[in-house]
Amino acid sequence: MIAQQVSLDNIANNLANVNTTGFKKQTTEFSSLLYQKLQRKQTDANGDPKPLIAQVGLGTRVTGLTSRFTQGIMTETGNEFDFAVEGNGFYRVVTQDGSIGYTRNGSFNLMISEQGVTLANAEGFGVLGTDGNVISFNPEEYDINQITTDEYGNFMYPDEVGAMQYMGIQISLAQFNNPAGLTKVSGTLFKESDNSGAPRLESEDPALVTSKVHSHYLEGSNVQTVDEIVNMIVTQRAYEMNSKVITASDEMLQQANNLRS
Repeated sequence: MIAQQVSLDNIANNLANVNTTGFKKQTTEFSSLLYQKLQRKQTDANGDPKPLIAQVGLGTRVTGLTSRFTQGIMTETGNEFDFAVEGNGFYRVVTQDGSIGYTRNGSFNLMISEQGVTLANAEGFGVLGTDGNVISFNPEEYDINQITTDEYGNFMYPDEVGAMQYMGIQISLAQFNNPAGLTKVSGTLFKESDNSGAPRLESEDPALVTSKVHSHYLEGSNVQTVDEIVNMIVTQRAYEMNSKVITASDEMLQQANNLRS
């Protein structure tokens, strides 16, 4: 019952984040507990060993909650600085303590800072470029409204004749050998861990398949509402059946105690 309660809590969290940009659902992983031998040796009437051993399981437990990094549905927003990743890449942002966080939420805005106008997420964390610095623009040099991006996150600006030229600034994307091992932080933010391995930058690792960046779009949650509701019903029924087993066991023990008296 405790394991099913954890599963139900996880399903509730998935459903609660069905509209959260860049959210990746989690699935509950179960494993059986130790088995207890009812009889150490089983033989038939002739003393020959039986092919089966009498064992009874001691229940189940939750071994982990696995994040599923399937592609979410892209939704058009019209915002120039909204970006959706198509592929395995993660945006890199500088968190409040100075460490690097990773996210699939590409809802970015321009923020006034000491560097000029910087690209940041809703929490104010600066977005890193391929040069390792926070992406920033000088408003005295560029008209912010004319800045655009290509499908690989390169920023472009029109020259004197209106032809788009690369500005030498590109959004940095990182991939992980085991993204399911990333540590989840609030706000759809992830941190690297020993389980995930070190980040592999797409701009530096030619072995990686380069992700595409779609401007004016956001990647929605990959939670499928119908699947989660079905899982919720199954979990609720399992919890209910386990509860009835406990009730039946109590009634049987009560009858046995009455017989003794």
